Amino acid sequence: MSTTACTAAYQGEPGAWSEQAALDYFQSDVQPQARVTFDEVFADVAAGICDFGVVPVENSLGGSIHRNYDLLVRHNLHIVGEVIVRVRWCLITLPGVPLEEIRLVQSHWQALAQCERTLGQVLPNAVRKEVYDTAGSVKLLKESGDRTTAALASRRAAEIYALPILNEGLEDDPTNYTRFVVLARQPHSMVSEGETYKTSIVFAGQNKPGLLFKAMGAFSLRDIDLNKIESRPLQGSLWEYLFYLDFIGHKDEKNCQRALDNLQEFTSYYRLFGSYPRAKMPG
Repeated sequence: MSTTACTAAYQGEPGAWSEQAALDYFQSDVQPQARVTFDEVFADVAAGICDFGVVPVENSLGGSIHRNYDLLVRHNLHIVGEVIVRVRWCLITLPGVPLEEIRLVQSHWQALAQCERTLGQVLPNAVRKEVYDTAGSVKLLKESGDRTTAALASRRAAEIYALPILNEGLEDDPTNYTRFVVLARQPHSMVSEGETYKTSIVFAGQNKPGLLFKAMGAFSLRDIDLNKIESRPLQGSLWEYLFYLDFIGHKDEKNCQRALDNLQEFTSYYRLFGSYPRAKMPG
């Protein structure tokens, strides 16, 4: 990283998991920039207002974040890195509030969903309330001063807003991880010896029998490991789809080049998002 801190846009309030992902990826060489929506993150990177953007694309429990897949196609940005964050949810209250006083738990709907079973055991009678952001739920709690309300957010959010954690690790499954991608205006260019790379693409073809079989064959015939495939509706074409695909390998490796060339022989739309170092699991 450079000696001058870069700027990285993320969606949410300070203390959001997206901010944590930016800090984990860039370490001390970043100035995180909070944005209200994912659309603003993409737009500000594309306009050069921020150097990078950090957005979630997949949670191990909740699945894909479809909005960001759609925005990848809409904007001419490149994926230059990824980071995986272990997500641990904390029950955050005002100072001195006991568990039995809580009547409402507020957070983003994804956090509430990831803690649904545990919350049902810990606070079976508390009402759930969806708000715009996990860290924002802590901000709202502090502003309201409501002793009957608790927020569900990260430990960092509790520290930022100086509120106590009543309970930690409320996620229903300990294998709760979110994968974030790092966006930039220019592609990742530095290839390091011994590094494992991942490549992300999107393609579409005529809705005919065998399209997906042919696409998968371009990679399987060359022993390329497909890491993820995701389909999204192709806007303007009824019942036709875009296919987002991640595979292990760099676009410049010969077998990967040949697979991508083969794929483009029977696709009507193709775009390379980037080849970038594959993230390591936390811990």
